[in-house]
Amino acid sequence: MTEPKIHTNSLAYSLTRRQALALLAGTPLLAACGVVPEVNEPLTLYSLSPSVAPLADPPPLDWQLVVATPNASADINTNRIALSRAANRIEYFADGVWADAAPVLVQAKLIEAFEAAVPPLPVGRDASGLRPDFILQSDLRGFQAEYQGGSAIAVVRIAARLVKMPERRIMGSVVTESRQPASAGGLPGVIAAFEAALGQAFNELIPRVLAAANS
Repeated sequence: MTEPKIHTNSLAYSLTRRQALALLAGTPLLAACGVVPEVNEPLTLYSLSPSVAPLADPPPLDWQLVVATPNASADINTNRIALSRAANRIEYFADGVWADAAPVLVQAKLIEAFEAAVPPLPVGRDASGLRPDFILQSDLRGFQAEYQGGSAIAVVRIAARLVKMPERRIMGSVVTESRQPASAGGLPGVIAAFEAALGQAFNELIPRVLAAANS
């Protein structure tokens, strides 16, 4: 597999208006000398469309659900696509980013997954103004690509709790982990593995959340 490009930080400089005008005035001369740096290539934004199977025989759904934004540690709570090539070390791909910070992306895709799996269920995000019967709180504990022997594996790990309102009583907990190998090289292959891993995690999580709500 092709070695991933790794993100490296660079210093950013701010120019005063006078300095900017002076730089622009000297642009032709600088360009002729080959001094003007090339503009950075734009980063590709990646989203996910995990596949979720509709439930054939869902339990009673006379309640509303709010999906809260997952909690996540600082290394995952970012739109950068994380990878790990050594224990206790996180790096980031240089040639692409998530369309949103990972917890926000997972929240949006989980809401879509509930809508696809159980269309009759009223479900929304925590900022939608709903007055829910249940809130699904979660921790996004893993959302990175791990490299083992030169091969990439997308890892998604979610710990969720279904909280009954207004009592704020935990009805059930679900911990799910999915690991999917990339079937193709480069970042697009890694993204496809993330999509499969997220879909597998959702297909395990949703029925268990519904069962907890009706227990």
